[in-house]
Amino acid sequence: MSAAPARRDARPAPARPAGPENAAPVSVRTELVLLAIAIAGVSLSAPLIAATAAPALAIAFWRNAMAVGALTPLALLRHRAELRGMGRRALLLAVAAGALLALHFAVWLPSLHMTSVASSTALVTTTPIWTTLLLRLRGHRPPALVWAGTGLAFLGVVILTGVDLSLSARALAGDALALAGGMAAAGYVLLGAEVRRTVGTLAYTYVCYATTTVLLLAACLAGGVRLGGYSGETWLKLALLTVTAQLLGHSLINRVVKGLGPSVTSTAILLETPGAALIAAVWLGQQPPAVAYPALAVIMAGLTLVIMGDRRKEAALPETGV
Repeated sequence: MSAAPARRDARPAPARPAGPENAAPVSVRTELVLLAIAIAGVSLSAPLIAATAAPALAIAFWRNAMAVGALTPLALLRHRAELRGMGRRALLLAVAAGALLALHFAVWLPSLHMTSVASSTALVTTTPIWTTLLLRLRGHRPPALVWAGTGLAFLGVVILTGVDLSLSARALAGDALALAGGMAAAGYVLLGAEVRRTVGTLAYTYVCYATTTVLLLAACLAGGVRLGGYSGETWLKLALLTVTAQLLGHSLINRVVKGLGPSVTSTAILLETPGAALIAAVWLGQQPPAVAYPALAVIMAGLTLVIMGDRRKEAALPETGV
């Protein structure tokens, strides 16, 4: 929402949450660049997981645990006051977002072994559809361009993954888990956008990842998942996954969701699918399918419509100065 032009005799603006991202207004172009870096980071997730010799749930745990370890010095030394001043509501919402992120990992990763990768990918990437529906249920009225762009972007994912449905009980259960993973991711994005209205990126991210780590650890222990005994190469890949997909990927998503909004952010995450295919082609030597490039173009066109719809809605809102 744009603010009314400042006057010389205007009252000072209210204090913003601590954090370097609040030192000066960030342009939409800058936020889109950060979002592009984030998508590149999460696009490395699937190729890295495929190349890492460790259980999927253990990989999810370690990428979050290592991220918490990396963020702890910053959180305790530079952002301790912000963590203490988060407030009960913001803290509970951040914990809830972490729980939904843990649920996303816990239900989606097993689905990859129960149904086809194509079906799992297509269903888990329904996130922007659920995000738009949840926004509507909360009283927001997404513009027609947002609905159209969301549908077009999801169509791009379907073009890439194809339609591969099976009627076996195991495959249907896997499809249901992947769909639940997409819903959980939508809730994670929406709660993150709400918390980020008043809380800086690092404080929110730290609480969110810490919650995810604890819950995934409990899931691994309950399921008897092996958490150690890996080779040095596996640990190196886990560290690389943490830096790229978690710290650069999810953390930058947590940053830009405040300015770009949940609709744009969740739709852009669809680019992870063709991005992973292209990265796998370069890194693992896997030839991407011929439809990867047109699918990428369709997703980009859908994302453009969502951004246009979001910007037009903001421009139409009255200037209130807040």
